[in-house]
Amino acid sequence: MTETTGARGASGSSRPGVSASGVGAADAGSAGAAGLRVAALSPEIVIGDLDGNLDRIRSAISAAARRGAQLIVLPELATSGYVLADRSEARSVALAVDDARWSSLQESIPDDAVVVVGYAERDGDLLFNTAAVLTRDARLADYRKSHLWGAEKQIFESGAEAGAVVDAPFGRLGVALCYDNEFPEVPRRLALDGADVLALPVNWPLVPRPEGEHAPELIQAMASARSSRLPVVIADRWGSERGVDWTDGTAIIDEQGWIVAFRAVMGATAVLSLDAVRSKALPPHNDLFADRRSDLY
Repeated sequence: MTETTGARGASGSSRPGVSASGVGAADAGSAGAAGLRVAALSPEIVIGDLDGNLDRIRSAISAAARRGAQLIVLPELATSGYVLADRSEARSVALAVDDARWSSLQESIPDDAVVVVGYAERDGDLLFNTAAVLTRDARLADYRKSHLWGAEKQIFESGAEAGAVVDAPFGRLGVALCYDNEFPEVPRRLALDGADVLALPVNWPLVPRPEGEHAPELIQAMASARSSRLPVVIADRWGSERGVDWTDGTAIIDEQGWIVAFRAVMGATAVLSLDAVRSKALPPHNDLFADRRSDLY
């Protein structure tokens, strides 16, 4: 079910990475007609370098396009950087939905692909931590993060939705941002609303954990994927920014909750089976959704 490769950003920068097929992963060709080729990308992001970041994002998208990716996910606040000093700095690197620079970025998107990229959105006097959902010819959605983490609350307004489900060429795309996914209600709601896959741009600060363990945020994403049979495409940061070390948790998790692609240099790609995602049956007697006792909780 997986193909694991690296994707390199325009700058040529790299960092140590691991490429792993994951437990129980099958060959990419087994996904069949309902296979969805996905890419989680982590190009170099430089705080405050809006135009440079856009250039590196374009090059990363082009690299994923050469691998035939149909869903391409980039990190949270990828156009601006994350550790913004204050609202004034955030505003200086924010983009409006109608900014002309979006057209240039969209030109790098393949005809049959969808890109999800995090950015600082400017809407009049308001600022939002937003994920744009783009095709080459259309803007499908802009999801504004509803669960703000730490100092984000001093810069951004909170969005009005707990994640979003967007109609995409391949099916139904769930979108959330970073801390959103730490609330189990969010991925479950998206799955119940018919999402086939969850795009999750993140900026995960590195936190202490026992030797050999995954980051806690990654474990939570694995659990939510398994409980709703909802694969997750996670684009995280690597390196550090203004004293914050990033987790380097870029990963693709299949519908069983297994990591099938992880920390490839500058990104990871895999093929997911949408047939497996859309069936919630647990033969011979159970069903993940039909067995829910919503009358009890």
